[in-house]
Amino acid sequence: QVQLAESGGGLVQAGGSLRLACTYSTSVFSSNTMGWYRQAPGKQRELVATITSGHNTNYADSLKGRFTISRDSRSTVTLQMNSLKPEDTAVYYCYFRRLAGGTEYWGQGTQVTVSS
Repeated sequence: QVQLAESGGGLVQAGGSLRLACTYSTSVFSSNTMGWYRQAPGKQRELVATITSGHNTNYADSLKGRFTISRDSRSTVTLQMNSLKPEDTAVYYCYFRRLAGGTEYWGQGTQVTVSS
């Protein structure tokens, strides 16, 4: 079982920055992919960015250059969001997937609101 703890998020003006963090806890470490997805009201959940245990990253094309994902430690992933826009407003969900078996886990979500 994997537990995900999210932090960060909140309200920011357009052009501002926010930093999200997600830490996972599990009894047994295994290679994995972690990252963030987001869901805006009335829209489907979409990829923001992911990063593997080996630090390989994948970004939504529209967010490249503004968002940066990194692993601060083996169990913590951060998402630095710069030059935020009102359309970035969404609930951001931490994501974890084991390499072996592909089991997925989701955080509870953290609200990001960008005012114009």
